[in-house]
Parts: sequence; structure tokens; C-alpha cells
Amino acid sequence: MKIKNKTMKNSGIKFSLFLNYFVFAFLLNSVGTVILQVQRTFSVTQSVASVLEGFKDIPIAITSFVLASFLPKIGLKKSMLLGLLIVTLFCFLTPFSNDFWFFKLLFAAIGVSFALIKVAVFATIGLITADEKEHGSFMGVLEAIFMAGVLIGNLLFSLFIDDNNPKSTLWLNMYWLMGALSFIAFFVLLFSPLDEEKATIEKRSFKEDFKEMLLITFKPLTLIFIASIFLYVLIEQSFQSWFPTFYQDILKAPASMAIQAGAVLAGAIMVGRLLGGLILRKVKWIYLLSACLSIVAIIVLVALPLTKNSSLNSEISWLNAPFVVYLMPLMGLFLAPIYPTLNSTILSALPKHMHSSMSGLIVVFSALGGTTGSIITGYVFETYDGTRAFYFSLIPIAAIFTTIWLLNSLTKKQKVAL
Repeated sequence: MKIKNKTMKNSGIKFSLFLNYFVFAFLLNSVGTVILQVQRTFSVTQSVASVLEGFKDIPIAITSFVLASFLPKIGLKKSMLLGLLIVTLFCFLTPFSNDFWFFKLLFAAIGVSFALIKVAVFATIGLITADEKEHGSFMGVLEAIFMAGVLIGNLLFSLFIDDNNPKSTLWLNMYWLMGALSFIAFFVLLFSPLDEEKATIEKRSFKEDFKEMLLITFKPLTLIFIASIFLYVLIEQSFQSWFPTFYQDILKAPASMAIQAGAVLAGAIMVGRLLGGLILRKVKWIYLLSACLSIVAIIVLVALPLTKNSSLNSEISWLNAPFVVYLMPLMGLFLAPIYPTLNSTILSALPKHMHSSMSGLIVVFSALGGTTGSIITGYVFETYDGTRAFYFSLIPIAAIFTTIWLLNSLTKKQKVAL
């Protein structure tokens, strides 16, 4: 009865966290669409466009590292409200922009805001869930909601794309919708109660909190975990950010269909995360993740050679596309369970007052992995071609396969006690 009452009591804040993640799924993953559109609208090169990922991810990393250990004292709810306010203002300014430089500023603002949101969200989950099982379940659903936002965002964005006029700025109107959604999320959170008492140790100073985060960083188990997170996000983000460009440049799909391909990938990841949560009730996480990584590698090796014989025309649609068009996004199903499974495993093993510090590390190295993957993919795209760029993913896939087995070995030898 007590657990049920706690669940009912926290239903408002849980809904708010879902909405926050949904909003930032729109914003963060619009980078793939924007990378494609700035090439078309402002005539920038692929390598220049790729820096947008850095303008998003580097502020995420810096903000997360600096503020992670301080957020419980500043206030988790206040941090999330500030993040939502910043992106609301920038979204409403974006339709008036007419140069590439503004999008660097836009994604920097989104990056700072997401750092405030994600670290606070991860730290909040431990406060509103009753046990490790509920923590893992909520984390999986939250990440699935994020991918639902990516899917819907890409589909909506595709409606604003003018395939026949590359210089059209109609796509900028999508940011009116993003701004409105951020504004709604702000007020939902404002009126959702959150008890933050367990998230901090009152008698400790900022210096002691920051020192704790640094000490956590250099634990062997943490280092292996961080390596796994970095490699995973490098893989996922390189696919997500460059899927639209891959479909247009390599498969010669129309721009709107190329953006929809990003939505299909996001939908596959969403479904994979929901299914992964169910499978993990029956199967050990290391076996599931190993199987998933192996299948992703097989899809890459099978799908990319097929692109050589596939060239779409202007009349193509999802109803008459060749097999490779559907095969590529299928990898999302198998990439999906990796990220939430690793995060929940490490967070649920820690005291609640340490969740903010570990969340900061997760966000920092997720951001660094994302920007590294996108920039490398962008340069390989421009220097060689998109097929070789996606073949490059086999290297981090092999590396993360190694790190998760090292992580599994360490957790068997000792219980997490960072």
C-alpha cells in the first residue's frame, strides 16, 4: 500500500519528466535534420555542418561536469525549469534567423539546457521510484519516450521540408511548435511537487560534493562504465545525426523521405527499448547486450553492400522502396536496450545523494561520444563517402563488446560500492 501511495503521489512529477524528455528529444535530435537543411538552405559543406553536433554536445559536457555535484543544493526542479525557459526563448527566436551562425548558438543553448535537464532527471528518478526494479523500468520507459519524441519530431519536420526548393526556409517554422511545447512543459513542471530532501547531504559543502564526483570518476568500475557509455553514444549518434544525409546522398532519396528515415530509426529504438525492458526480466543483461551488438554488426555488413545497387528516384515512397531502405533502420531495435540498461545498473546501485554526481558523468561522456561520432562520420562522409562512414561504426561496436564483458566481470567480483 505504501509503494502504491508513493507511486500515486509522484504521478505528477513522473509525467513532467516524460514531457521534459519528449521536448528535448525534439530539440536535440533535430540536429540531423538541421545538418541536412543548412547544407541545402545556406550552402555549407558537410564538414562545416558537422560542427553543429559539437556546439550541442560540448556545452552539455561542460555544463554537466561543472554543475552535476551542485545541482541537488541548487535544486533539481529549479534546474529543469531554467533549462526549459532557455530553450523556449531560443525556439521562438529561430524562425527569424537567416544565417548558419545562429544555429551554432541555438544548439549551444540546447546543450546547456539539456545538461540541466538530464542530470536533474536522472537524479530525480531515484527519489520517485521505490526500488531497483522500478528504477530500471522507469528508466527504460523514459528512454523509450525520448525516442518517441525523436520519431514524432522527425515526422513533423519532414512536413515542413520543400523537396523542390533547397533554399526554402519553411522548415524554420517547426521551431514555433517546439517553443510552444517547451512552454507547456515549463508550466507542467512548475506545478508538479517534488520532495528533494534525500538528494543532498545538508552539512556538506560544494567542494566536498565536487571532490566526491572526481573520486567516483577514477574507480575502475566507473572507468569501464564510462567507456561503454561513450562508445555506445558514439555509435548511436553517428547513425542518428547522419541518417538523413546518408539516405539523400547515397540512396538518392528525396529530402523529406531522408528525414523520415531518421524517424523510422528512432521508432525502432523506441520499440527496442520497450521490448528490452521485458526481455531483461528473463535474460541476463550481458547476454542480451552481446546478442544485440552482434546483430547490429551483421546488419551493417549486410546492408551497406546493398546500397551500391540501390538508387531511388523522385517517385519513390515507403511503399515501393528497395529492401535496404528498411534494413538500415532495423539496427535501432538492437542498439536500443544498451544505454538504459547500463545507466540503470550503475545508478540503482548508488546512494541517492550520489545520483547527481554519477548522472553528470553519464551526461558528460554521452555528450563527448555523440559529438565525436558525428564529427568523425561527417569528415569521412566528405572525404570518402557515406558507405565507408557507416562501415567505421564496426570499430566502436567491437570495442563496446569488449567493455561490457569487462564491466560484467568487475560486477561479479565486487558489489558496486563507489
